[in-house]
Amino acid sequence: MTKFKLAEFFSGPGGMGYGAGLSKIKDKKNIHSIEHAWASDYHQASCNTYEKNIKTKAMFCEKVENFFNLVDKKKIILPEFDCFAYGFPCNDFSNVGESLGIEGKFGPLYTYGVELINRYHPTWFVAENVGGMKSSNEGKTFLKILKDLESAGKGYNLTVHKYKFEDYGIPQARHRIIIVGIKKELNLKFKVPKPNYKIMTAKEALNNIPVNAYNNELTNNSKQVIERLKYIKPGKNAFNSEIPKHLQLNVKGAKISQIYRRLHPDKPSYTVTGSGGGGTHVYHWKENRALTNRERARLQTFPDNFIFTGSKEEVRKQIGMAVPVKGAKIIFDSILKTFAKIEYAYIKPNM
Repeated sequence: MTKFKLAEFFSGPGGMGYGAGLSKIKDKKNIHSIEHAWASDYHQASCNTYEKNIKTKAMFCEKVENFFNLVDKKKIILPEFDCFAYGFPCNDFSNVGESLGIEGKFGPLYTYGVELINRYHPTWFVAENVGGMKSSNEGKTFLKILKDLESAGKGYNLTVHKYKFEDYGIPQARHRIIIVGIKKELNLKFKVPKPNYKIMTAKEALNNIPVNAYNNELTNNSKQVIERLKYIKPGKNAFNSEIPKHLQLNVKGAKISQIYRRLHPDKPSYTVTGSGGGGTHVYHWKENRALTNRERARLQTFPDNFIFTGSKEEVRKQIGMAVPVKGAKIIFDSILKTFAKIEYAYIKPNM
């Protein structure tokens, strides 16, 4: 049996980690799988969620800026690992907001993953971020990140692709850049798995959720919100619907398409976010209400027995910032097939 030992930075509640744990590939002589060595995140509720749902040897709830200092002082003892995953914070690369890129508070955090690779030379790694990362600072930031990752350690063969997860059967239009790096000395190159184009709709994804499911509490919507939703049709939002004047939003500047946007039952959901004020909670196509956290988790393909810890808003944040579990599994399956030398359908990287 071949078992890779996975380490994670910015692990969140464990979307990527849980997907990795589900990945198992069999060839004629061997079983290839991934087990969790350790994970790290700064958000306590996310750390608690990860530990509750994923069997790992160690969970370090620390700011990444302090991590290597604690390692050097032997206050953190890392279990052995040979592969690495990190979805470094996307706030400064997102198309929503100021898009400060590498000059922002969160942009430079990718460098801690580079330092880990330089120190420990994992066999392979996965890095994930939003599609807006490519356009930050006229593309210069993206090129620097790729150069740093490619030259880290003893050098890595990179495969860079912007995935549209809805094309892989994920019930959500979630577009993310994923970088897979494999040690150059191994002479292996990861290939982007071909989409199956089996669209899963929001209605299919949210079907038959048990009433007593975990994290399924309803959000208290105000009377005004409920009245506003009555005028918004499935797939529409507060700015492209005919809403009475007293219920219209007085918002200056650009009209944001996801404000009070209702799901379309026959299409994948739009992108589930982890934060935002009124009108950003994702709204049911028929019932005049925001989705529950369990419904949001379904759109992120977390199983119903995955229990999120923390307040309702902390849980919302965890779900919105996560990598879809089934999307992560597809990528990890393909990594294992690459090392097992098992052929699979693939497409040319788009970056």
